[in-house]
Amino acid sequence: MNRLTTPFGSYELTRFPEDPRDRLRAWDAADEYLLRHLDSGTGERGPVDLAGAAGRITVLGDRWGTLTTALATHRPTQITDSALTRAATAANLDRAGIGTAKSTVTLLTSQDPPPERIDVLLVRVPKSLALLEDQLYRLAPHVHAGTVVVGTGMVKEIHTSTLRLFEKILGPTKTSLAEKKARLIFCTPGTPGATRPTSAGPWPLTYTVDEDAGSASGLSVVNHAGIFCADRLDVGTRFFLQNLPTNTDGARVVDLGCGNGVVGTAVQAHDPDAEVVFTDESYQAVASARETYRANIREGRRTAEFHVGDGVAMLSPSSVDLVLSNPPFHSHQATTDATALRMFAQSRKVLRPGGELWIVANRHMGYHTHLRRLFGNSEVVASEPKFVVLRAVKQDRPRAM
Repeated sequence: MNRLTTPFGSYELTRFPEDPRDRLRAWDAADEYLLRHLDSGTGERGPVDLAGAAGRITVLGDRWGTLTTALATHRPTQITDSALTRAATAANLDRAGIGTAKSTVTLLTSQDPPPERIDVLLVRVPKSLALLEDQLYRLAPHVHAGTVVVGTGMVKEIHTSTLRLFEKILGPTKTSLAEKKARLIFCTPGTPGATRPTSAGPWPLTYTVDEDAGSASGLSVVNHAGIFCADRLDVGTRFFLQNLPTNTDGARVVDLGCGNGVVGTAVQAHDPDAEVVFTDESYQAVASARETYRANIREGRRTAEFHVGDGVAMLSPSSVDLVLSNPPFHSHQATTDATALRMFAQSRKVLRPGGELWIVANRHMGYHTHLRRLFGNSEVVASEPKFVVLRAVKQDRPRAM
């Protein structure tokens, strides 16, 4: 746990799930830069009148609730696509003695209707340019000529294309000088001569899987903004689909980190008796999976489950026969295997004795060693120069941890 001191107070902040071994902080220089600007101004732009906008401040893309917690006395509304961010925000607010009562802070997801009026819009630039585009289109009707729009991000996260999106959707856009490799974005909605968007944006996108994708061939895939590889199968998922287990025989199957849900939908299409559970930390992902499933699976088949949350933490122990996953190796901009290793440990807990975890991963990640340590076994199902499909079986006897 680390303490962040801001012009608005000092706070103990953590990421979620909280792990004392995690060396990554819940904030970075971009968060600090924005909070300093709000209090004292930057360059020719003075401080922001947060008190005058009380109840109409919207924080978009807050990574772990840092901005929302620091500004809690101004009753902000947070919009996030991540259930983990939402949980981290709630925990950080509770730790600060603030809580999440509606009179204090409002927590919304990327799938919820936005606030009716936004007087101050604070944007933490996401890794996905598509997600930024979609969210700006959704929020554009709710800003006005007097809305203060300030974005923030590390220099490596802010590109010409980022600024063009702000300019196209909201209005004229400039950037600040860099400080500690962080930069601010200033956007002015309602400037005379500025054009406002005439459409709701291009999302979601739909495509049909080609014939070289195993049991997913011919499926229609729906992608909301922010889902990896929005207009085609990524090569890792394609390789996974070509090597999925075919003997599910009515098993309870989890598509863990489901993304657009093409893996779980392919299982259901191949085995009508399978009981498929889709889970992801992204609200956009689970919405995509739900629509992909509905587009391909006729009514009357067994109903699938859809969960937004921390891996399979919401499932009961020893309740699953098969877990399928293409685990991530990034947490925002940071490269880490922590998320994948947590997913493996969670999978072992929810699998029944004899149940199996199948993953596809870049072979350089070396996940086979982690699986052997956790499950006592790991088998290479398929491999090619870049990717490997691994299988681990939960043994009847618990392993000493």
